[in-house]
Amino acid sequence: MHMMKKLLLALFLIFGSLSIQAQEIRWMSLEEALAKQKKNPKPIFMEVYTDWYSQCKMFETNTLQNPEVSDLINRNYYAVKFNAEGNSVVNYKGTSFNNPNFDPNRKGRNSAHQLTSFLKVEGYPSIYILNRNGEVQEKTTGFKTPEELLRFLR
Repeated sequence: MHMMKKLLLALFLIFGSLSIQAQEIRWMSLEEALAKQKKNPKPIFMEVYTDWYSQCKMFETNTLQNPEVSDLINRNYYAVKFNAEGNSVVNYKGTSFNNPNFDPNRKGRNSAHQLTSFLKVEGYPSIYILNRNGEVQEKTTGFKTPEELLRFLR
């Protein structure tokens, strides 16, 4: 009887921890997503965020880590996370975009990346859905609850 209790407790702990853990979204660069689209066409989910804005942090923690949201994104989209004020070089639509005014020593807000301007980002966080040809199909701006984001993605 004592052994059975231990086994049940072990199983409960294993399966309980599995169901609690949210599946991480499989993030990639925009270039990687566009390359994958050529082999296996599906839309791109692109989160445009900043490091300093609390709404972006809340969206990451409360919405994107929701198991239903992360599962839907992983199954149906290539996921791209793009820092709107970062210093990466991004090749999109035959153009190389960067952030020539990026200041690595700056705390908080930085200059906008050229891709941010090209996409006409109006606020953070912004979600862009790029169709199977890499064209912007839809966008939404501002914090979304898991329910709101799921409605938008479906």
